[in-house]
Amino acid sequence: MKQIILALVATLAIAPAALAHSKAETTTPANESTVEKVEVIELRFDDPMRVTAITLTGPDGDVEIMRETGLDPVTEFRAMPSAIMPAGVYSVDWRGLSADGHPMQGTFSFTVAD
Repeated sequence: MKQIILALVATLAIAPAALAHSKAETTTPANESTVEKVEVIELRFDDPMRVTAITLTGPDGDVEIMRETGLDPVTEFRAMPSAIMPAGVYSVDWRGLSADGHPMQGTFSFTVAD
């Protein structure tokens, strides 16, 4: 019986780590912020993430962005808009694979002021 209890305790101690996935901790611009201009789009993760897709959508549709960060797993991802972004509301959608191979995705938005 003692061995069963020890095995159960060990399993419960390991389970949270096995279930943890990378997540975006912070973004630039910050989610729901208002900024004057955007020079870079950044996502910072708590564990390495392989960002496989990222899109930036604004008031006139998709905005072209250039990835600075490749497809290697990173804790900091960077991309730059290819042009000056006019005033309006923008959203960033991303997808990737966490360090444990789990597919992840997220969205954040911000406003460029007049």
